[in-house]
Amino acid sequence: MSAFPLDKFKAERTPFYYYDLSLLRDTLASIKDAVGGSDYHVHYAVKANVNPVILAAVAAAGMGADCVSGGEIEAALECGVPASSIVYAGVGKSDDEISMALRAGIGCFNVESLEELGIIESIASAMGVVADIALRVNPNVDAHTHHYITTGLQENKFGIALEMLDDAVGYCRGSQSLRLRGLHFHIGSQITTMDPYVILCGRINSLLDEYEAKGVNFDLINVGGGLGIDYDHPDKHPIPDFRAYFDTFRRHLHLRDGQQLHFELGRAVVAQCGSLITRVLYVKQGVNKQFAIVDAGMTDLIRPALYQAHHLIQNLTSESDEECVYDVVGPVCESSDCFGVDERLPVTKRGDILALRSAGAYGESMASRYNLRSLPGTFTD
Repeated sequence: MSAFPLDKFKAERTPFYYYDLSLLRDTLASIKDAVGGSDYHVHYAVKANVNPVILAAVAAAGMGADCVSGGEIEAALECGVPASSIVYAGVGKSDDEISMALRAGIGCFNVESLEELGIIESIASAMGVVADIALRVNPNVDAHTHHYITTGLQENKFGIALEMLDDAVGYCRGSQSLRLRGLHFHIGSQITTMDPYVILCGRINSLLDEYEAKGVNFDLINVGGGLGIDYDHPDKHPIPDFRAYFDTFRRHLHLRDGQQLHFELGRAVVAQCGSLITRVLYVKQGVNKQFAIVDAGMTDLIRPALYQAHHLIQNLTSESDEECVYDVVGPVCESSDCFGVDERLPVTKRGDILALRSAGAYGESMASRYNLRSLPGTFTD
């Protein structure tokens, strides 16, 4: 079990998010080492965690930002990410957000439809600027992950279908207010094998060959992110195998001379450095079950309720050598407010402190005030 500053925890009001900044810095260093001298550009997917301390560490490490809203662009800029290192994706960019991004001078819009191209063109033309564009292509690659976080299939709302790509390329090339820089892909999230990425490389290689034959060349290729983490054994695998990830693209993607490769990593960067810390309010004896009722709820960590995801649960304060089985549940008035069923924990009592591990991604950033609950606090060390 990771070493937690328990003495400090006991004085904190729960629930709160604890971030191990030392592990975050080690993770960022591992990414830099795995990239090596390659012309690879890594953008942090801001939606994973927008905590300013996290963003500042990411910016200090020289990483760019992958944003999906105007608010995320503003947060990235405030934390020191250069505008030229920001890429902006999302199927529903508003006119105000597009205008703000153009004024900021972001590096690239990842455009998801022909309709969006027309809107960006008209706004850029009215402002007298040129918008740099990467076309997000839907490559119809199954990432074999949860259907809510699979984004590269034909039936998903994301990206431009292969059948429509020629029209999008032609539109950009015929516009004075759009500069076509490259192609963008993102096939899903929490991908734990390299096979989907190998398939993606094959799709990209075919497209590069096809467009090169038509006299169309791209400055950059953006392969998105989606690299998963080990939710079951966070202490055994605190840092993902970034070398295997980047090496997959080195081996299988046939870039042209001078072509940049861009990545958008989120979960793999921050998930393992964060834990949701909560106290046990009651241990309730049911007919056939025991419930450990904690003060954190689905409002603080929605992944189990939304994705049926499981986070390792650890009792940090029990001194018992005996184990019991509990359903670990929260106080929210929803039956889905459950963090774990039939969890084996040391004998647990009121006041014990539990840690829900691997919660640094899509935890605090997705928190809500449903039931008029307070947002969780944060604690960094």
